Amino acid sequence: MNVTSAFLANFTVSDDSTIRRAMEVISANGREVVLVRDSCDRIRGLITDGDIRRGLLKGLTLDSLVTTVMTKNFFTVEADTDRAAVLDLMKARTFQHVPVLDRDRRLVAIHFLRDLIGASPKANVAVIMAGGKGTRLRPLTENLPKPMVEVAGRPMLERTVLHLVGHGIRTIYISVNFMAEVIERHFSDGAAFGCKIEYLRETMPLGTGGALSLLPSRPEHPFLVLNGDLITNVDLTAMINTHVQGNHAATIGVGPYQVQIPFGTVTERGGHLVSLEEKPTINVRINRGIYVLDPASLQYIPKNQEFPITNLFDALVAAGKSVGVFFFDDTWLDVGIPEDLRRARGLLEA
Repeated sequence: MNVTSAFLANFTVSDDSTIRRAMEVISANGREVVLVRDSCDRIRGLITDGDIRRGLLKGLTLDSLVTTVMTKNFFTVEADTDRAAVLDLMKARTFQHVPVLDRDRRLVAIHFLRDLIGASPKANVAVIMAGGKGTRLRPLTENLPKPMVEVAGRPMLERTVLHLVGHGIRTIYISVNFMAEVIERHFSDGAAFGCKIEYLRETMPLGTGGALSLLPSRPEHPFLVLNGDLITNVDLTAMINTHVQGNHAATIGVGPYQVQIPFGTVTERGGHLVSLEEKPTINVRINRGIYVLDPASLQYIPKNQEFPITNLFDALVAAGKSVGVFFFDDTWLDVGIPEDLRRARGLLEA
């Protein structure tokens, strides 16, 4: 991947530049950092405004070379490093910025902590359904809520929370029931994850729709609802925008799915063979367990009883309300059975 000359100018200086020039670039980009490149655009060092202050205190001048204050050993990542993993590393090591370099040490991008945790907060809130027992994943879920099962070293639920935060969602409600204390102990109030987390505590299984009746107040804006056992990088911002632009009461995230029939299929007419197809594959679109709801849709959800969210969509259609569909083909893994978990771990740990 090649970066633009404008990007290089905003975030790099040549290794024969002065400290004065580095200060000018840092002041212009507003990110408190500049990288030092050689004549072949390979990155040699990193300079923060703190490095410059320390250099000047030691007697250097604004006309001293940038190489006298740059840090030569600094943390970098490759372009394909998982976004959640980068955020985890930055938080753990208190980095505000991490350069992305290719194998030749040329600059690809820069991760900034304030961007990863959502530089533009949204007024929308999100609800994650995490109250199920996950019986199909036993024995893994005998003493662990299914959303807390780890995939590539991170609980699935944490991946979802970080994905929401990355799209500017600052308030998240998590519906809990089975072993709720494990989830609450891990996330606490959400401050460590860049958001505010509150818990909807089910005293009985309420289903994906019924748990919404536990919201302490009706949201003021369209809100997201997600299943807690998903791994996805769907563009949630685009999904919210599609919902708003369509003036829908609800929007369902859907995606492609292939079903292979293990037998030959027959098409006949009047008792005569028209065609025979051996083990055909059928392409369908499936509900991917990610939704945007208008706050007014909550009036269709009964209190204190189990209510699948699909019943809500039926009720909205029956009432003449618009239910939209948002198609996405981004990464999406539903971890319901051991085979799904093996597949998810294989993809993310590869």
